Amino acid sequence: MGLLPVANDHLATIVTALEMRERPRPRPVPPAPFRLVHWPAPDSEKYRALFRRVGGPWLWFSRLVMDEARLRAILDDPQVAVYAVVDRAGVEVGILELDFRTHATCELSYVGLVPEITGRGHGNWLMAQALAFAWRKDVTRVWVHTCTLDHPAALDFYRRHGFVPFKRTIETFPDPRLLGVLPAEAAPHIPCLGSVAR
Repeated sequence: MGLLPVANDHLATIVTALEMRERPRPRPVPPAPFRLVHWPAPDSEKYRALFRRVGGPWLWFSRLVMDEARLRAILDDPQVAVYAVVDRAGVEVGILELDFRTHATCELSYVGLVPEITGRGHGNWLMAQALAFAWRKDVTRVWVHTCTLDHPAALDFYRRHGFVPFKRTIETFPDPRLLGVLPAEAAPHIPCLGSVAR
């Protein structure tokens, strides 16, 4: 047993992948004051803005640093479905992204709500929607991953909804706050050990 050093300008996280091999039994869908709006091939900047609002507190940054051609290849693919969670006023308050590019498989690439509305049970509504869309007739496996930088309840949340952990990995990457990709005040619960880029 040993400790592995992580450079001060990097972060390390344990990533847990979870899967569901059978369509879950239907459950009552909890009511919520939201609706899902399909965003076919969304505008890159509009997509990144919502991605940042939802994921910034958890240091989601991969799509923010991805080059435009690679991002467009994902967003323009008809096997990738992006939805915005929209409130009654028409404001986007969450994101759902489903990836069907692997045969008979759906990855819940991104599932999340803005921090202002988390912790109120709305995630259960969103997951019910996600699973209803994910289990198309040809799908035999739905999977998702979360990490120790995510909301502390994320892993238990996925397990409660029927996902079973099957793999664990360690990921290290440059701290996106130090790169100026996310603001210095993002994720204050995760110590930033370097100087923020100006």
